[in-house]
Amino acid sequence: MSRHFEQADGLCEQPDAATQDFLFNQTMLRIKEPSRSLDFYTRVLGMRLVRKLDFPEMRFSLYFLAYLNDEEASQVPEDDVKRLTYTFGREAMLELTHNWGTEDDADFAYHDGNAQPQGFGHIGITVPDVYAAAERFEELGVTFVKRPDDGNMKGLAFIKDPDGYWIEILQANMLEKQQAEA
Repeated sequence: MSRHFEQADGLCEQPDAATQDFLFNQTMLRIKEPSRSLDFYTRVLGMRLVRKLDFPEMRFSLYFLAYLNDEEASQVPEDDVKRLTYTFGREAMLELTHNWGTEDDADFAYHDGNAQPQGFGHIGITVPDVYAAAERFEELGVTFVKRPDDGNMKGLAFIKDPDGYWIEILQANMLEKQQAEA
């Protein structure tokens, strides 16, 4: 029996035992202006800042954000060192990296990965109701790449963060719901 839930060329059926406790911890995005990005990710998307690290000698800062409900948040260590271990030991963190000085350069911009040459595409956020979320984003003046009913793929949206990175907004049961209605 396969260890995977689907079949595709290139899958490894016997991974090295050394990888058994590996954990997908973070995705990093470079940001130009921390206050603008932190406002977006904490106010618009509702994430929490778990840890901030400054590296003055190298002139950059890291901001680690996550989705934590109140109960989960109450388990986050207050001690900086223990919170750092917590940050690097949990799943699905968003790391925003600010290279100092970029905010002062009016012409500075990061490549979003979707313009040519393409590379990175987007991060994804699951919401309970994609249409309600899109309505809220519209009210907040968020830039849309795709609204839920645009194009062929209905029921999902794409928005942009302040640096132009795409964020897919999806509802976990949308495809199942659409198939049941068909």
